[in-house]
Amino acid sequence: MLGGKSKNIQAKLVVLGDMGTGKTSMVLRFIKGQFYDYQESTIGASFSTEVVSIDKTTVKFDIWDTAGQERYHSLAPMYYRGAAAAVVVYDITKMVSFERAKKWIEELKRHGNPNLVMVLVANKADLNTNREIDIEEGKQYAKDNNMQFFETSARTAENLHELFYEIAKRVAHAQATHDMPSGMKLEISERQDKGRSLFYCYI
Repeated sequence: MLGGKSKNIQAKLVVLGDMGTGKTSMVLRFIKGQFYDYQESTIGASFSTEVVSIDKTTVKFDIWDTAGQERYHSLAPMYYRGAAAAVVVYDITKMVSFERAKKWIEELKRHGNPNLVMVLVANKADLNTNREIDIEEGKQYAKDNNMQFFETSARTAENLHELFYEIAKRVAHAQATHDMPSGMKLEISERQDKGRSLFYCYI
């Protein structure tokens, strides 16, 4: 049994993207392991929390899932300002959603935190036969903008845990290198570790 200090990081995470890209379904699948064929559109934004544990660091995400409808666009800055991380989502079957994702990324670069952890997500990978955006196109755009890229499916849960685990790693790294974006709180405490650390801890 080894003793040591543990770090608890609270990080604000915002999910952005066009209406119908599956943002809410992604969050619901990750947090509760649930998926519904019909998901009502988000009004304004919905709030939820989830915990990801990495070694001796526990990252508690305060997740703001924003509405994709254009009429709610003016509210978005309230949610992404002060965020430690942002997930920008598009639907692989709708080119218009990819173009909209690019606009979100441009807006985040202009008005978001300088050290914001940004990830581009191509959702609905289970609808590959209806694909309009090639995976390489998404990867290249993410690379050109210094972002991580994931292709996911809320229906099958493909890459969703990997997505949030990667964000948690980057948030923890930012704290360790003292490059913390705003939207993060750090708490250090003593604890004893028994056995191996689990990657995911659900609340």
